[in-house]
Amino acid sequence: MLEDTYAHSPLEKMFEKADVYGVGYDERRASRKPVRLGIIGCGGVALSKHIPAILRLKTIWEPVELRAITRRNETVGKHTEEMYGCTWYSDHEKMLAKEELDGVLVLGPDELHAEHTIASLEAGCPVLVEKPITRALVDSERMCRVADQRHLNLMTVSNKRYSPPYRRARRFVTEGPVKNPAMFVGKFNLGYEYVDLLEQGTIHLFDLTRYFMGDVAEVSAVGVNKYDRNRRHYPFDNAIISVRFSSGSVGALYTSSTALSLKPWERVEIYAEKNWLAVEDQHELFLYDSEPGPTKSWRAVMPNTLIFDEEFGGFMGLIENFLQVIRGEEEPLVTGWDGHAAYELAVAAHLALKRGEPVSLPLDYEDADAECRAWLHSSA
Repeated sequence: MLEDTYAHSPLEKMFEKADVYGVGYDERRASRKPVRLGIIGCGGVALSKHIPAILRLKTIWEPVELRAITRRNETVGKHTEEMYGCTWYSDHEKMLAKEELDGVLVLGPDELHAEHTIASLEAGCPVLVEKPITRALVDSERMCRVADQRHLNLMTVSNKRYSPPYRRARRFVTEGPVKNPAMFVGKFNLGYEYVDLLEQGTIHLFDLTRYFMGDVAEVSAVGVNKYDRNRRHYPFDNAIISVRFSSGSVGALYTSSTALSLKPWERVEIYAEKNWLAVEDQHELFLYDSEPGPTKSWRAVMPNTLIFDEEFGGFMGLIENFLQVIRGEEEPLVTGWDGHAAYELAVAAHLALKRGEPVSLPLDYEDADAECRAWLHSSA
């Protein structure tokens, strides 16, 4: 029998322990070693996703402290300091020099991820870095090698891996009934302009592709800039990306930056022999494993008023795993090398679109960076 997706979570207490709010005293969790975190780049993603997840973990007795944050804007930085009881710094060097931290979340601009991550690692801190890991393969490889050389954990923000429907789907693929899958199909749509389609949006799908199916050997792609060539300054607005996995299996990803913002934007399908599964919008899992039998489905069983995006969106699981890795109690579910590989798929897709031919992996990082940079710059 598969392990309950929601075991050892606040949902377990809601139903099994009659603690409808999931905040009853948790002696097991409260007895863990305290962890002191710092955030470099306390902007929108930190304030809307990571800090709420940290606060929710504290609410359920996780001994974690947000010790310090960096933000260039003094007004916002000081307001954040007052709101969350942490110390504000104008730059990461001051924070790393003055604070005794057990781990750092690097959440600033993509182009600064390498600088901030390496500085944190050199200060002796494990790092959880936002996706994409960075905007150059030579930099992301360097980040991973520095972490390896210093024997420190580097994790990337791949929160989808921690979302309950995807966790259960992963068990179906690794333990059955959807073993040894032949095909992966994924959709990721965006309807807002401030996110680069592949690097900051579809990167989630690239990571899930590897999470379920393993390494990719070849990437092909076709795309079109149908509507917004001058407005988006991006070489395409809709694309279909085909992949061939090292295992011999195949996959197709389709992605759009001209879809609606708040309609279902994500779907994953995985096909094996006489069965397949689908995860709809990171919300519901469907299993089709019998011609005459019923469709089986799983979704969160809790009152709508108690739905926490922090947990269901995967951010609580991500940060808790990071804390447990720091404590030496767990292995990372996602590593820096996973983030590097996901970004390599994004670069390979760009090159396949530019060249109009399949691109084999692994890439030559320096040449691929230069060609991809020129391709994107030509569209600006």
